[in-house]
Amino acid sequence: MLKTFKQNWEIQHNWQLLFPILGVLGLAYSSYKLAFNFAKNLPIVLKISLTLIVCFILLKVSLFLFKKLEKKWIVEQRWEMIRIFIVFAVTGSSSLFVGKPIIRAIGITKENLNPILYWVLFIIIGLIFYQILLVTFGWLFGQFKFFWEFEKKMLRRFGLGRFIE
Repeated sequence: MLKTFKQNWEIQHNWQLLFPILGVLGLAYSSYKLAFNFAKNLPIVLKISLTLIVCFILLKVSLFLFKKLEKKWIVEQRWEMIRIFIVFAVTGSSSLFVGKPIIRAIGITKENLNPILYWVLFIIIGLIFYQILLVTFGWLFGQFKFFWEFEKKMLRRFGLGRFIE
């Protein structure tokens, strides 16, 4: 079974198994958090059952996305797709953790600003840090080239392409 898994994901070295393992652990943790947040008052058996159902659904969605994006994203081996998904997940979460203290340091809160304006500023600050963190985490996970090209394409779409060329 492991041999088939390695062939399907084009894993040539055992250290590359780290990324599917991290992917499954991240998927399981996300499923747990979602299930336990939606089912706060249910018995533990139902929470665990819901976690398993959510995990199965997220796995199916992830594999569907892998198939779709495999044609669009050019990577050397299929297992690198998992690494790319992990970078996107870590970057999204990290940009929130970085954005919240910065918006507080500036003195912006929901109480002293119109809630709509607060969220617009929060999203803008989050996007700025997302761009920086995406390339940084891409580099840390050995996918700098992919994420630098992705970043340049994204900045061009925002109309900021002239700053990176």
